[in-house]
Amino acid sequence: MSAPLNILVTGTSRGIGAAIRAALNGHNVVGHSTRGDEGEIAADFSDTDQVTALWWEAMGRLGGRIDVLVNNAGMFEATPIEQGDEAWLAGWERTMQVNLTASAALSRLAVLHFRETGGGRIVNVASRAAYRGDSPQHWHYAASKAGMIGMTKTIARGYAGENILAFAVCPGFTMTGMAEDYVESRGGSKLLADIPLGRVAMPDEVAETVRWMAVDAPASATGSVIDVNGASFVR
Repeated sequence: MSAPLNILVTGTSRGIGAAIRAALNGHNVVGHSTRGDEGEIAADFSDTDQVTALWWEAMGRLGGRIDVLVNNAGMFEATPIEQGDEAWLAGWERTMQVNLTASAALSRLAVLHFRETGGGRIVNVASRAAYRGDSPQHWHYAASKAGMIGMTKTIARGYAGENILAFAVCPGFTMTGMAEDYVESRGGSKLLADIPLGRVAMPDEVAETVRWMAVDAPASATGSVIDVNGASFVR
């Protein structure tokens, strides 16, 4: 393997994020969580100032250089349209802030940094919902992930000439604790019947895809979006 990379991964306390951190073993990885568990940097993504502070603390821990940013942190919170106007809009804005705006803020700082260091990579963990949509309670979630895809492609097209590469992965249902609860709430085996593979993805399958994008994907693959959803949505 080539020299270890310095990598910032958000949302590493559990599920896909924890699997990504494990898959990047051998590299210098700084993780993040809301509470800062187990050496992770604490940052509440509903507060943009904390997002910015996360970047600079990670820079300090990694000796002033970051080679790869993995935007994985996100939230999945139901916001039914039957809620009152203020509650519905607050839910929309909270999801957009955490899932999209925070990732955009970090990506901006990464691009500016990569310009100074000769290049780098951004990997965004989006969702099948970006293309397929989601439930009537999750307009905001689908929109935030679609925005992440648009951002990924824009970064790829805008900065490839500066060796700044951007990729995205779109998981479907993934076997985290949250996904298990959601699958059960949406019909369990009936929902699985919509997945030709016959099961939901495992976190390590998503993590391996992220690892490849972060470390091994050829430069010409910049702008790529890879689906990991058991063929439940193909395009």
